[in-house]
Amino acid sequence: MTTIDYLVDDSDIDVPIDDRDEGERRALELAHRIRQVAVTDPEHAQQLVDELIVALDAAMGGTFSEHLDGVAREVAERALEKSRNGHGAGISPYGNS
Repeated sequence: MTTIDYLVDDSDIDVPIDDRDEGERRALELAHRIRQVAVTDPEHAQQLVDELIVALDAAMGGTFSEHLDGVAREVAERALEKSRNGHGAGISPYGNS
């Protein structure tokens, strides 16, 4: 009989089980990268977040903020309004033109 002197901690193994897990892993990586930018350039990080919100809204046919609650919804609506008025985000919610 073999004695195991230690337990293997596999919590750091990042193998996606399905597409949802892969999407979550990628979302966490994106959030980490935005945080890194925010440390050195908060205004640029906010611009990136605003552009992401506008792009997600366009991809979802203008319904992105409907899937959010509270502060997140307010932030999304503010970014979308700035974009509609030609300020800030730099991406038209109606595609690049």
